[in-house]
Order: sequence, then structure tokens, then C-alpha cells
Amino acid sequence: MPDTHDDGRVAVYLDFDNIVMSWYDRVHGRNSYSRDRARIAENSQDPEIVERLARATVDVGAIIDYSASYGTLVLTRAYADWSSPVNAVYRQQLVARAVDLVQLFPAAAYAKNGADIRLAVDAVEDMFRLPDLTHVVIVAGDSDYVPLAQRCRRLGRYVIGVGVAGSTAKSLAAACDEFEPYDTLPGVQVPSPPPRRAKADEKEKPAPAKDAAKGAAKVEAKDAAEPDVKEAADEHPSSSGESEAKTKPRTRRGTKAKVQESPPETPETYPAFGETPPEDLHAAASRLLERALRMGQGKGDDAGWLHSSAVKQHIRRMDPSFSEKALGYRSFSDFLKSREDLAELEETGHERLVRLRA
Repeated sequence: MPDTHDDGRVAVYLDFDNIVMSWYDRVHGRNSYSRDRARIAENSQDPEIVERLARATVDVGAIIDYSASYGTLVLTRAYADWSSPVNAVYRQQLVARAVDLVQLFPAAAYAKNGADIRLAVDAVEDMFRLPDLTHVVIVAGDSDYVPLAQRCRRLGRYVIGVGVAGSTAKSLAAACDEFEPYDTLPGVQVPSPPPRRAKADEKEKPAPAKDAAKGAAKVEAKDAAEPDVKEAADEHPSSSGESEAKTKPRTRRGTKAKVQESPPETPETYPAFGETPPEDLHAAASRLLERALRMGQGKGDDAGWLHSSAVKQHIRRMDPSFSEKALGYRSFSDFLKSREDLAELEETGHERLVRLRA
């Protein structure tokens, strides 16, 4: 079993625009953000735009909690144009996680904001300024970050990449020591495939000649069977036209039936443990424990066992206000024993191991 008591020191760098756009395309279909960009900039309060943005909300907490599984978070920086309405909706998540926000204004409308260059410069500077950094987490999918990942590894850092599946360059994943798709992080809701839309230029296929002949024969038979009705219509064309106008439904050309979409699913954001009402503390503690155990599954032994002290340490990294004593337990082991439906505890001498119950 690896020594889980070695505490790493982790730096997290998020190319926020990149991850938001990639996840938007993942939820709504390829190149959806490029098509909707003008509408978002013009009126971000449009109900349809609000719904689409809400459906494609990125769970910042899932990324930070995953990064915390590698050690103590020394710094967490997110690079974006925070004046953009797309990024403004993340205020609550970012403030709750104490993320350092770096403002980047694009040089021109719809131009790149230069996040890749600024992020790379800051990361290299941090590695020399903070020589005790052991892990670097790059949250992006652009191949422009390949040189940064290579340089970090050359300087002795363990590089973890996080990006959206299908929007991450293979070269970036190969340049990292470890790569984790954002879609697979604990707590992230994987979206259902977007509904297919009918093509605007799709034309109706002409009816086969055989069917057309049958239709003409039916019309002739109908006219022959109802001569009186036809003559009456000829004598009073205006009344016939009026009745026809009343009975015939009005249609517009080029209109499409609007696809009924299910309500948007947004990541649930929970208050910090210290800010949670007393009656909700136990539920909040269970959520923290489950997330810590899920993230530690790949870091334990072959059977998934983790040192209970490492699990508690991870929980405290995710939420420093966590305290088992606030829940009425004398020790963390007592807290684990109370969650038998969630965690499996094994005590051997002074060693206490825990794993997620299957």
C-alpha cells in the first residue's frame, strides 16, 4: 500500500473559458458555443439562453476536490474574462472555494484572451518561486498546454490534466503523468445526448408517379360523385372562398416544431460544513465522506483500502470546517462506524483502514 501520509503540495490552474466552452459543446452538441456566442453576448437573460447555460454549468467543486486528493492545495487560479455573463454565473462556486481569479480581457471581439500564455508564465514562475510544489493540475484541453506540461515534468513535478472528453487534445493527455476526464469526476452529472434537430434546408421528397396517379384518380371520382356541390360552388365563388379560408388552417413556411427539452440539470452546490444548519450537518458530512472515498479508490491498495487518517485529511482539504466533534463523535473512527451503509472499516492493531462499501 502506498504511503498515504506523504502530503503533496498542489497548484491548480484552470483555463476557465476553455473548460466552460468545451462542456457547453459536450452538453449541447459540437460547435454549439460558437453558434450561440452572439446570442449570449447580445442578451444573456433570454430564457432559452439561460436554460442552455444552466444545463451546461461546470461543477468547479468537483475539480477542486479531485485536485485536493493529491495533497494540500497551495494555490488555485482560474483565468478568464470575468466580465462575460457566461462566467459571472460562477461567482458563488468560485467565492465559496476561495479561487484566485485572474482577469483577462480579449484584444478584440470574440478573440482569444491569451489565457494559455498567461497561465503558462505564471505556472513556471510559481515552480521557481515555490520549490516545494509537488503536483501541478492543468484544467484545460488545448494542445497549447503541451509545452507547459512537459516543462513541469522536466522540473520534477507530477502533472495531472483534467479536460472534457472529446474536446481534449490527445497530445495534452500524453504529455501529462496522469489525465482524468472531467466527465468521470465524482459528482459530475454526465449529460444525455442532445436532441437531433431537423435540417433547415431539408426538402420534402416528391411523391412517386404511381401515388400521384392514384391521387388524381381519386379526385376525379370525387368530382363525378358530387356534381351538385361543385356547381353550387361555381355559382357562389365568394362564399365558397370564405368558407375555405375559414376551414383551412393558416401555416407559415419554414417553421419548425420546437423540441421539448427536459428541465436543466445544474450541479448542486452545498454550503460549507461550518455554514450548514445543525439539522443538515450529518447529511453534509456523509456527502464529504462519500466523495473522499470515491476519489481515493484509485490511490489505495488493490482492495481499495485507505488509511482513515488520509481520508480525514482529504475531507479537511475539501472543507476545512469539517469536524466530527460537531456531529457528536469523540473520534473520526466513531464517525466512520456510524456510516456503516457508506463505509467499511477494518481495524488491525493501531491501523485503521476504510473503503467505500460496494
